[in-house]
Amino acid sequence: MIKVSLISLGCAKNLVDSEIMVGHLHKAGMTVIPEAEKADVVIVNTCSFIDSSKEESIGHILEVHQNRGLRKRRKEQKLIVAGCMSQRFSKELSGELSNEVDAFIGLDQVTKVAPIIESIYEKERTANPTPENFVTRHSTYIPDYDTPRFRLTPKHFAYIKIAEGCNHPCTFCIIPQIRGRHRSRTVDSVVAEARGLVAEGVRELDLISQDTTFFGMDTWEQRPNPRTPVDSSRGTALTTLLRQLNSIEGDFWIRLLYTHPAHWSDELIQTIADCPKVARYIDIPLQHISNHMLGLMQRETSGDYIRDLIRRIRAGIPGIAIRTTFIVGFPGETEADVDELCEFIRETRFERLGVFRYSQEEGTRAAKMEAQIPAKVKEARWHRVMALQKEIAAQVSAAQVGRTLKVLVEEPGVARGEADAPDIDGRVYVPRELPVGEFAWVRINACRDYDLLALPLGQQPTAYKVAKQAQ
Repeated sequence: MIKVSLISLGCAKNLVDSEIMVGHLHKAGMTVIPEAEKADVVIVNTCSFIDSSKEESIGHILEVHQNRGLRKRRKEQKLIVAGCMSQRFSKELSGELSNEVDAFIGLDQVTKVAPIIESIYEKERTANPTPENFVTRHSTYIPDYDTPRFRLTPKHFAYIKIAEGCNHPCTFCIIPQIRGRHRSRTVDSVVAEARGLVAEGVRELDLISQDTTFFGMDTWEQRPNPRTPVDSSRGTALTTLLRQLNSIEGDFWIRLLYTHPAHWSDELIQTIADCPKVARYIDIPLQHISNHMLGLMQRETSGDYIRDLIRRIRAGIPGIAIRTTFIVGFPGETEADVDELCEFIRETRFERLGVFRYSQEEGTRAAKMEAQIPAKVKEARWHRVMALQKEIAAQVSAAQVGRTLKVLVEEPGVARGEADAPDIDGRVYVPRELPVGEFAWVRINACRDYDLLALPLGQQPTAYKVAKQAQ
């Protein structure tokens, strides 16, 4: 029996691809193990979003190769490179890593991983050592509700990939070239998957795609102007999906991740407000607020549009927590642009916020732009924005003290509230005896930076308990 170990890198969307590969390996009768050193085959599912992710991917590939050399298993253990970096650079990598890698597979090969492994062994028997490149040029695959999949997340939450690909022309982003055009699953497919997950005891469904708010719009006969109100009568829309998911029986959260601002509408805002199972949390990457920068980035939005959208979201969904991300150091960014960004952050007071230093990605239009920003300037701007947000985050956390929250217990002593997505946001520290994977009602007693300290309702805090929670 072939033993396979899989190393999954990058975002949640990549993790779902890894889960699909593991599901198909199990279906084929192969054993999946965590220890790479004991495996017959190691798969590295790579990320290629920015330079640091590419470096991490290459590092893992070379580490696996080096370790099997140290164990004198170079000819025995097979190494497969999968995922975004393989999809993007398969031709270059086939030459540069010809001595290290046995096969490259792309995003459309995640369901074919088992026969590809078998073909590697068959090729070995023919004494042909050249690495195979199975990557197809354009990615078109999208999973369905019955796609074999083995979840790699804790039992209480799961990612549901509702669409794949992206149609946006952002000048800094390589994703459309890697993952292809936007393509949505059907509402029935997503709902069927969600019903199965809830029946298994999942307490949080995290809806993901490159552009979650564009869900279903690719099936419309004519794409609307993104600045006009969404009319779901034209066909499938995210609002339709949310209302059907909300009608599933059970106690669980639905969380929206990766929503593009151009496709928000009053109908979507009203739908979230009407659906109690949809978490009062949205992830909406804005990237900048300066019209100058939004134009260079080709974000299909303006500063005034963004300000009005945030106002409408907060007015329409009481208690909403908004997470966003910005890019600093984009080509042509001026100090005035950064000043405007900081002022916007100061005025808006986002509950959750992250900042990326611009990465000059090969194959993007921004990489060829003039007025590239020096690394030291990018770093200084990043520190400036993050320092500002740290002050705001401390104030946001302090405002939670004394309030009652519903939390989902992640692990002994650690939970998350509605305002915290897995892995990327803050934590709520709770007593270790609270059951993992279940909801609990707690009262916030203290805070520290991005995290909160809490006790179940009815318990009184003591200096000892709070100190233990903070450890």
